[in-house]
Amino acid sequence: MAKKLLTTLTLMASMTAGAAFAGGHIEGAIKARQGQMQLYAHYLGILGGMARGNADYDAAAAQAAADNLLAVASLNAGSLWPQGSDMDSAEGTRAKAAIWENFPDVGAKSMALTSAAANMATAAGTDLDALRAAMGDLGGTCGACHKAYRGR
Repeated sequence: MAKKLLTTLTLMASMTAGAAFAGGHIEGAIKARQGQMQLYAHYLGILGGMARGNADYDAAAAQAAADNLLAVASLNAGSLWPQGSDMDSAEGTRAKAAIWENFPDVGAKSMALTSAAANMATAAGTDLDALRAAMGDLGGTCGACHKAYRGR
C-alpha cells in the first residue's frame, strides 16, 4: 500500500513538474525572442539615427551595429517559437497564432531579414549613402513580418 501511494505521489509530482516546465519553457521562449527583438531595435536605432541624420555618421559604429545586427539575425531562433506561445495562448506576447499556420512564410521572411542584414553589414561602414540605401530594404523586411504576424 505504501509503495502504491509513493508511486502515485511520484507520478503526480512529475506531472506537475512537467506542466510547470512546459509553462516555464513558453515564458522563457517569449522572453528570449523579445530580447532578440530588443537587440534588433537597438542596432536598427543606431543605424537609423545615422541614416536620418539624427546622429553623425561614424563608419566604425555603423559597421559594429550592422555586424551585430547580422549576428542576431543569423541565430537559429526556432526554439524561441514553440507552439502555444502566441498571444491567444500565452500572456506577454503580441505574436499572432498565424505564425504557426504559415511557418514557411515566416521562415522566408526571416531569411529575407538575414539577407537584408548581410547587405547592411556590407554597406554600413562604406559611407552614409550606402548605409541609407541598405536601410530601406532592412526596414521593409521588419515591417513585412510585423504587419502579418504581430498583434497590437
